[in-house]
Amino acid sequence: MKRALPVLVLSVAGLIPVWRYAPSTGTTSTTEAVSTPPASSSGSSSSSTSASGSPVFTGTTVTTEKGDVQVQVTYDGDKITAVKMLKQPNHPQTTAAVPKLIAETLTAQSADIDAVSGATLTSDGYKESLQAAIDAKGA
Repeated sequence: MKRALPVLVLSVAGLIPVWRYAPSTGTTSTTEAVSTPPASSSGSSSSSTSASGSPVFTGTTVTTEKGDVQVQVTYDGDKITAVKMLKQPNHPQTTAAVPKLIAETLTAQSADIDAVSGATLTSDGYKESLQAAIDAKGA
């Protein structure tokens, strides 16, 4: 009987994080782009041109457990000059991961980049949508 109270208290303390957990609430759209100077997918990729006349390619919308991911890539010749997230999960880890993913893409100039720790699902969706946008340029 002496052990029952500590076991009960520790059990309740261990469940508090589970009770407080708030899952992400869907997908948000962003309009932020970074440029070089200083699970399942849906839809198809498309292309257009930016205001400056640079070709712009949009990757497929990839649905992840956290929400939808869609990437838009701007080229100058064969070089990726800007990447923009059109859709991204509304989740703090995703928000922190996006600048890292974009910076790695601009450095690697391909979809062969590392996933961001803590945002693996978003990273995988990003890479899939990015590869679709890159493939659209080649078509």
